[in-house]
Amino acid sequence: MASTSTHVSTTPLRAVWKGFLASLQRACERYVEVQSRRDSIEMLEAKSDQELAGLGIRREDIVYHVFKDRFYA
Repeated sequence: MASTSTHVSTTPLRAVWKGFLASLQRACERYVEVQSRRDSIEMLEAKSDQELAGLGIRREDIVYHVFKDRFYA
């Protein structure tokens, strides 16, 4: 006589839902962070080259300047 046993491991739906909500929250936080920095970038891009020079920023370094806390130089 043969005996068969199967074990199917499934992730509980609650854990899947919790993981989905956590990743959605991270995506929303990232979106808000990028949007808030976009305002800073647009403000600096609206300045003249002389005004930027007064701030010690080159036009090509505006994005780096705004996101410098995220990068290592």
